[in-house]
Amino acid sequence: MQPSSEDEEDATLADLFADPPDYFPPPKPSTHITYVLQNGDEIKLQLVGHNPLWGHLLWNAGQVVSEYLQNNEAIVNGKQILELGAGAGLPSIVSAILGATNVVVTDYPDEDLIENLKFNIAENEVYIKSRNVAVNIRAEGYVWGSSTTSASPSALASLNSFDLLILADVLFNHSEHGKLISTIRQNLKKPHAGDDSRVLVFFTPYRPWLLDKDMAFFDLAREEGFRVEKVLERVMDWVMFKDDQGVNFNPRLEIV
Repeated sequence: MQPSSEDEEDATLADLFADPPDYFPPPKPSTHITYVLQNGDEIKLQLVGHNPLWGHLLWNAGQVVSEYLQNNEAIVNGKQILELGAGAGLPSIVSAILGATNVVVTDYPDEDLIENLKFNIAENEVYIKSRNVAVNIRAEGYVWGSSTTSASPSALASLNSFDLLILADVLFNHSEHGKLISTIRQNLKKPHAGDDSRVLVFFTPYRPWLLDKDMAFFDLAREEGFRVEKVLERVMDWVMFKDDQGVNFNPRLEIV
């Protein structure tokens, strides 16, 4: 059966409006980076090629808090850890190495992000287990502020079960501060006598003109009954976004 002239015309119109094969740039490939622990051992990390949620970067705060944890191992040793907005998952992997019993690494449930987190866990599993055979570490998708009981039964179904929550460079998303506080309240272990459950919140003011809005997170935390204590401030030797003409300063990183 031969196509009619009408069919041929429709096909021609379809071709007319079709994007040429090279119209869209190819997806950016994954990149790889090595983080060196204080003892000289290495952690291999894969970063997604590009992601609108910024998971393709290894942020300053994630690197500095990993160093902070190495200098304060008691914070994670034998503890249950939850990381929010984990990106490549470096602080969580370091926590697992340093003796945490249970580590849940979370980011927005974007398939590329979560699969990349799982890849990084698997890539470093042999080394993690050589240092801490009993640890259970896993990656899960989680939307801040949503019910933990509906997020993932395997990871977040037990409310108020975590000794430590890690938030690294997530405060720039000002509209989400309330959801972050809600997530903290749902997941942080309720304090008891002798209990040292805490949240480490560390951030870099990449947009210094919006520092007040970054800091508003801590005002909100105080209003919600949390005690806020500043434990570290560091002036960085480099800037992450060298081409950003609005950043003419050495950013400081704060851990609270």
